Amino acid sequence: MTYCVGMILDRGLVLMSDTRTNSGVDNISVFRKMFTWNVPGDRIITLMTAGNLASTQAVISQLAERTKAPDERDNILLQSPTMFQVATEIGKLLRTIIAERQGANGDRGKGRFTASIIVAGQIAGMEPRLFMVYPEGNFIEASLDTPFFQIGETKYGRPIIIRGYDRTMSMEDAVKLLMVSFDSTLKANLSVGLPLDLQVIERDVFEPAHERRITHDDPYFRSISSSWGDALKSAFHSLPDYSFVGE
Repeated sequence: MTYCVGMILDRGLVLMSDTRTNSGVDNISVFRKMFTWNVPGDRIITLMTAGNLASTQAVISQLAERTKAPDERDNILLQSPTMFQVATEIGKLLRTIIAERQGANGDRGKGRFTASIIVAGQIAGMEPRLFMVYPEGNFIEASLDTPFFQIGETKYGRPIIIRGYDRTMSMEDAVKLLMVSFDSTLKANLSVGLPLDLQVIERDVFEPAHERRITHDDPYFRSISSSWGDALKSAFHSLPDYSFVGE
C-alpha cells in the first residue's frame, strides 16, 4: 500500500510519501514514490504515485524519457505552458497505460490495474498548484475548500491534518503536521512504512527548498512519534471523568 500527502499553503507546497510496497507480510520492498523535474527559474514539478506499481512506474518512465528526447517531441513536463495542461497530459498517459495493461490481462484482471497520482508544482509567472489525478485520467485541483490531497492509505492520517491544517501556517509547522499524520498511519497500518520522502517547494523558488529522506533512526521523527503519543495520553487523562453513578 502507500500513503502520500500533498498540501498547499500560502508560502508554497509541502509533500511527503512513504516508500513501502508489498504483496504480503513476507514480501516487502522499498520503492521511491516521489519524483521531481525542474528547470531553474522556470518551473518545478513533483509527482507522487500510489496504486499498481508497474502502472505508476510506466508513467514515470515515459515522462522521464520524454524529458531526454529531442526538442521536436512532445515534452509534457518541461514544455507545457501551465500546470493545468501538465495534469491533463499526465491523466491521459495514466489512463492509456492502465487501459493497455487491463486489456492485456483480460477479464480476470478486472479492477487490478489502478493507480492515482498527485501532481504538484509551479511554472514561472503563475501560482503554485496541486492536483490529484484518478485512474480514469480525470483530476481535481486543490482549493480553499480542499487544500490538501492524500492517496493510498488515507484514513488514519486524515483526521490529524483536518484538525491541524491552516493555510497560513509556516512550512516548518506543515512538516511537523505531516510527520504526525504519517506516524499515526504507520502505527495503524503495516502496509505503510519508512523511509519517508519529504519535499518543500517555496513559492517562486523553482527548485526544492528542502528535501530529505526520513529513515528509521531519524531523531526528529522518533521525537515526534514519542512526544505525540505522550501528548495524546495526557490529553485523554485531562478529559472529564465519566461516572456510572447518576447524572
